[in-house]
Amino acid sequence: MDSHGTNTAFVEAVFAPHAIGNSRYTWSPDVSAGWIDGRDLTRKYSQTTRPSVALVAAGARLRTSDESAWFYPLFFSFQLAGTNHATQALSSHYQFVSTLGLQFKHVSFGIRHISNGGLHDPNSGETMALVGVGFDI
Repeated sequence: MDSHGTNTAFVEAVFAPHAIGNSRYTWSPDVSAGWIDGRDLTRKYSQTTRPSVALVAAGARLRTSDESAWFYPLFFSFQLAGTNHATQALSSHYQFVSTLGLQFKHVSFGIRHISNGGLHDPNSGETMALVGVGFDI
């Protein structure tokens, strides 16, 4: 939040892909649970940044099914999330989670933004870089 970093951790499960009509694109159910550590920042709003936030989210991951396409590793996911605390960055108990990333066989890289979409002020949100390790279960 506002260029002040903190520790985060996420566990995510992406399920089998489903075709979107007759297109070469697919969607997969995508669920995650995460934790964002608090930080001690002073701001003008009544909410603080001190509490750690736990969240659970569910949504869909979109990508192409065309393995020969140059953009095959690229994916976009969108989830709705619920949190245990409201903070200055995540100022409501409901959030939207957007992730743009690259998924390889067992490694992924992404940029994730979590925000309430301006439905409640303040709305600074949390933006993070992600590195993931995947397992076939």
